[in-house]
Amino acid sequence: MAKGTTKKKKKTAESKGKKMTLKMAKSCLKSTADGSRCLDLSNQGLSTVPKCIVKLCDVEELDLSRNVLQKLPGFIDRFANLRSLDLHSNHLEHLPESIGRLQSLVSLNLCNNRLTSGSLPSELGLLRRLRQLNLGLNRMHLVPSSFAALKELRHVGLFDNQLTRYPEHLRNLPRLERINLDNNPIAEAAAGERGPRGDADTIRRVESLYLVKESCLCEECLQKVQTERQRLESRGSGGAVSSSMRSRVTFAGLVSPNSVAQLDQETWR
Repeated sequence: MAKGTTKKKKKTAESKGKKMTLKMAKSCLKSTADGSRCLDLSNQGLSTVPKCIVKLCDVEELDLSRNVLQKLPGFIDRFANLRSLDLHSNHLEHLPESIGRLQSLVSLNLCNNRLTSGSLPSELGLLRRLRQLNLGLNRMHLVPSSFAALKELRHVGLFDNQLTRYPEHLRNLPRLERINLDNNPIAEAAAGERGPRGDADTIRRVESLYLVKESCLCEECLQKVQTERQRLESRGSGGAVSSSMRSRVTFAGLVSPNSVAQLDQETWR
């Protein structure tokens, strides 16, 4: 009796996970706003990636998120046109080396898995077009040195991991704009570590700034700008701004508006 129960449990464990046919996969094909083709297999209860989807390998986006995948198959490199690969909220413990052959990949979401630093192949550094990489909610204690080769990387998510120091291999990435390190056991001293030039933080953060003429601002926006300008001048001079100074507040240093700012102002009006 006990033996039969054991066999039954084993059979149940092996059959766990939804089976998917090519016909079912084709019904999950979608078109995105920019005209790309997306194969959306998210939240399907998949324990393995169905081999049949190789016949749909010409898609630009593949969403396998919110399943129970423990591994990514080696045939993932057949999806040569992939620009976006979403694998968040699975049970992934490692990635295949073949992932490095996805040379068109721009966005890779690996958030909320079971990945460690040692389970990430060095071939990830071959993804030269990658701009967004999310590795939050994993089990990483350091960032692999191969990440230093990701020169196009803009946004990196490393929140809720086990990092104890700032990831040095990301410091000199030329295009990096944002990195999320929230909820890591990084010591305060390590978080404030200075870079080779004595900088507290050598990551460049790019902001957009549009300069416009006073005449392009609506009355409400102009009033807000003047109030803020007066506040800053008052703080800089250590005293209040007189009413005569308020009447002489000008914007002589502002340049002609670019098309984006001017269109935005017209929309607000």
